[in-house]
Amino acid sequence: MSFLRWMPPLLALLSIGVTGCPNNSGSSEPKPAPPQEVSVSLPGVDTSSLTPRERREWAAQVSELLSPCPDTPVNIAQCVKEQRACKACLPAAQLLLKQVKEGRSKKEREEAFRMRFDASKVKTLATDGSPEMGPPDAPVTIVEWADFECPFCRLMSPLLEGLVSRFDGQVRLVFKFYPLQAHVHGEPAARAAIAAMNQGKFWEMHHLLFENQDKLEQADIERYAQRLKLDLVKFRADLVSPETKARIEKDKKQAEEVGLEGTPLIYINGREVDLQLLTNPGQDLEDWVKLDLELLGKTPRPAPPKPAGAPDAPPSGSTTPAASATPAASATPAAGGSAPAGSAARPAASAGPAQPAQPAQPRKP
Repeated sequence: MSFLRWMPPLLALLSIGVTGCPNNSGSSEPKPAPPQEVSVSLPGVDTSSLTPRERREWAAQVSELLSPCPDTPVNIAQCVKEQRACKACLPAAQLLLKQVKEGRSKKEREEAFRMRFDASKVKTLATDGSPEMGPPDAPVTIVEWADFECPFCRLMSPLLEGLVSRFDGQVRLVFKFYPLQAHVHGEPAARAAIAAMNQGKFWEMHHLLFENQDKLEQADIERYAQRLKLDLVKFRADLVSPETKARIEKDKKQAEEVGLEGTPLIYINGREVDLQLLTNPGQDLEDWVKLDLELLGKTPRPAPPKPAGAPDAPPSGSTTPAASATPAASATPAAGGSAPAGSAARPAASAGPAQPAQPAQPRKP
C-alpha cells in the first residue's frame, strides 16, 4: 500500500521531466563559453579614459560601421589599422569615442556619425542673393536660417560669426530668413534687415535686431535705421515692397524643401548640423570646420594665442542653442515631399532663453 500511496506524486514529477535531485555543488554538463569580447586598439585614438563598458561599446561600433568613404568598403577600425586612403576614418573613430564618453546611446552615436560623414547627407544649397560674410570662394560655407525673435538664433549668431573670424579667409557665412509664425515681430524684423541690406547695412542691422530682441516694434526698427544713417524714405518703402516679401518667401520655401523643423537651421558645406547632437557648440563647430578644411587638403588657420592668465575654457561657452520652434502647420509643403511636421519635438518658442546644458551623468563601469 505504501508504494501505491507514492505513485501519484512520482508520476507527476516524471510528467514534468524531473528525474532526480539536482546537485547544487556543480553540474557535470559543460557551461557554454561566454561571447568573445571585441577588443580594438587604433593608432591615434586614446581609449585609456574609457570605462570597460565604454571601451566595449566603442570597439563594437567602430567594428560595425563602414568607413565614411564609399570607395573604402571596410569597417572604420580596419580602415584606420590598415591606413587606408580614406582620411575621414580616424576622425570618425575619434567622433564615436567622444560620443561614448558623453554617454550617448548607440542610436545617437550612429546618428552623429551619419550627420558628420554620410555622403548621402550632403545637399546643394542655393545662396545667390543672400547676405553673406567672408570671401565668396571660401572652402567652407555655413548657411543659417534664422528668426530675429528666436532666442536660440541670438545665442548662435556670435558663434557663427566667430568662426568667420577664427578661420579668416576660409569660412563664408550665409544668412537666410525664416520668420516663424509664432513670433509676431519675426517678419517685420526680417523686412527691416532686407531693407538695410538694400543700403549695404545688413550685418549692422542684423546685430541691432538681435541685441535688442525685446524691442522690435515699428518705432524701434525705425530708430535702428536712423542710428545706421539709412535713407528713411527708401527704408520705409523697402519694408513693404513686393521684392522684400518675395525674398523672405524664397528663403522659407528652400528651408521647407530641406526639411526645416525649427530655427536656427544650420548647414556646413551642405551638411545639416543637428544641434541636439552637439555637446559644446562653440568647440564642436570649430572642430567641424577645422576637419572640413583638412579633408579638403587645406591647412586651417592657427588658433589665436590665448591671453596671459586666461582660464582653460571652451572658446564659445557650453550652452547649447536649440531650435526655437517648428514652422507653422500651414507652411507650404516642400517640393516633392510633405511639409515639416508641426509636432516635432523641439523647444517651444515661448520657452524663453536656452537653458544651460545638463551636467553629465555618472559613467557606469
